[in-house]
Amino acid sequence: MEVITPRGPALVEVDEVARPELLLVLTHGSAGGVDAPDLLAVRDAATKGGATVARVLQPFRVAGARAPGSPARQDEAWTVVLAALRERWPDLPLVQGGRSNGARVACRTAVAVGARGVVALAFPLHPPGRPEKSRADELRGAGVDVLVVSGDRDPFGVPDPADAARLVVLPGEGHDLKKDPARVGEVVAEWIARFRGAPSR
Repeated sequence: MEVITPRGPALVEVDEVARPELLLVLTHGSAGGVDAPDLLAVRDAATKGGATVARVLQPFRVAGARAPGSPARQDEAWTVVLAALRERWPDLPLVQGGRSNGARVACRTAVAVGARGVVALAFPLHPPGRPEKSRADELRGAGVDVLVVSGDRDPFGVPDPADAARLVVLPGEGHDLKKDPARVGEVVAEWIARFRGAPSR
């Protein structure tokens, strides 16, 4: 599925279930793609739990760039993609999320797109070695409940539990969360189950 945005086309891979109770929209990090091990594991676990899952390759990655550009432009494109997905599944409650930079986008736009919750995988609390450059305000300002899943060896830091509805820290995991991605999927599927069948916003 292609969605045209003001920043170029986005590509959406959709895994539908027969009787969906939830729409889960996921996206990648700055230089990554939608086939990251943790995103695939979340997709697998979520579809088993009754969610239709859409994985979005954002326009900057479709264009071959490795950096997303300004947050305002990235968020503008994201809201257009989400509007198209909401039009296709208007009655399903929406949860959105992503890994790393994608988690930041999901937090910043949650209220604007009508999400009921956010899944933040490896939320990059700060650039490596620069804890003074905290991005915790994006978590606190999401306006909806946020699940954060981080590795205890992540050089981008681990958020404070007070800044999320739930924080799960996985031992031995780094920023890529690829040591045991199935565990990441299990954590997410368990958490998003609360939104199944809820009214859409």
